[in-house]
Amino acid sequence: MTDQNQSLLATVPTQLLIGGEWVDAGSGATFEVHNPADDGVLARIADATPADGERALAAAAEAQAEWRATEPRTRGEILRSAFELLTERADDFARLMTLEMGKTLKEAAGEVTYGAEFFRWFSEEAVRIHGRYATAPSGSSRLITMKAPVGPTLMITPWNFPLAMGTRKIGPAIAAGCTMVVKPASETPLTMLALAKLLEEVGLPKGVLNVVTTTDSGGVCEPIIKDARLRKLTFTGSTGVGKTLVAQAADQLLRVSMELGGNAPFLVFGDADVDAAVEGAMLAKMRNIGEACTSANRFLVHESLAEEFSQKLAERMGALTVGDGTEDGVDVGPLITDKARTGVHELVDEAVSSGARALVGGEVPDGPGHFYPPTVLVDVPPTARVLREEIFGPVAPISTFTDDEEAVRRANDTEYGLVAYVFTRDHSRVLEVSEALEFGMVGVNTGIVSNPAAPFGGVKHSGFGREGGFEGIEEYLETKYVGSAL
Repeated sequence: MTDQNQSLLATVPTQLLIGGEWVDAGSGATFEVHNPADDGVLARIADATPADGERALAAAAEAQAEWRATEPRTRGEILRSAFELLTERADDFARLMTLEMGKTLKEAAGEVTYGAEFFRWFSEEAVRIHGRYATAPSGSSRLITMKAPVGPTLMITPWNFPLAMGTRKIGPAIAAGCTMVVKPASETPLTMLALAKLLEEVGLPKGVLNVVTTTDSGGVCEPIIKDARLRKLTFTGSTGVGKTLVAQAADQLLRVSMELGGNAPFLVFGDADVDAAVEGAMLAKMRNIGEACTSANRFLVHESLAEEFSQKLAERMGALTVGDGTEDGVDVGPLITDKARTGVHELVDEAVSSGARALVGGEVPDGPGHFYPPTVLVDVPPTARVLREEIFGPVAPISTFTDDEEAVRRANDTEYGLVAYVFTRDHSRVLEVSEALEFGMVGVNTGIVSNPAAPFGGVKHSGFGREGGFEGIEEYLETKYVGSAL
């Protein structure tokens, strides 16, 4: 490990943050955090027990009343200061993410910019929380509505965007006046610990943010979820885990928001600009090494453009350099674990054995690290698992369609409904297809839909609730109605 990396890691806390204090796990246990590029150990951090989780919730509950009463301007200024300090330390946070997650430094720097924007956006929303005053239709009374923070919130964040998936939950919670217990993924906890330290520096009061790192996510989180002091649960991750959490949340009738799996179709219609579609495909497929719920999972291309699109995409994918994300000139880093890489390759193998052809990639490379080459598959049969399951890797399966009706029908033929991408130059088609697609977000002639100022979220098995935009803070607010007689 380089001196630069060692110096950076030495600044990151390795304990739990509970009630404003950095403490060891109650059991004294720790676990290792690994670099997916070489499997080297980056750090050993506290491995929380269920009792630690309960202490974190107690701290959040104790801090809730005072934090709720804190002036909106103060909450907003804390977020603004966090935005500025995070931007100032962008290089350090980018390198830390690359070390523990694998994405390239360029990609990680983009995540810092994106993640920091949630702090800036919600710093501005903190002072815009408002209700309304109206006269009842009968004229005999007045109708008043006001907003109040939901209360203590459990946030379970994923490994693939260790910073941004935290800031887009923490930002609105701080703005709304909610305290938090954050449980980051055990694969990538260091970024969240560094972020918690940063929020301490900018003056976030003790107990407002508590962080528990653990390898026993279910054991630690379930007691918190079933505790009457908790009032909200927010989770980003797989649909299977999300369903389990929703069931657990039913006991306390918690406010719940779920950002779950995806199976995004990428539709290229016959009138599309092929070069623009390929450029969009590179963004939609290769962002975060394909390890993103918004990643284009199925490429549905009009038969008249399929050959040209496939060849150009394969040329672009094949030209990417795979390697350690901290090194110059690398375009594609390692997948998060060997298990993840094995799962991706099994999907490719199954498709090829069913008749698909790999124009590029498709083979597991030798050597250390969890690397997988960018892969383009054509002639993919409709029954292939790679078209039905979330790939979470740099694999682009391509199939064709003949008309708009078939394209929309096949795009909607999935239990998921997070995002769809559409490439066409026909404005009428844009509206018609966007209305017909059963997805929470639609990207038109673009390969990126994520924006802190826009509501992010899906339908069907991709979850419910929205993060970002004006809608994002509403997830952390309750509406109270006051009826006043004249």
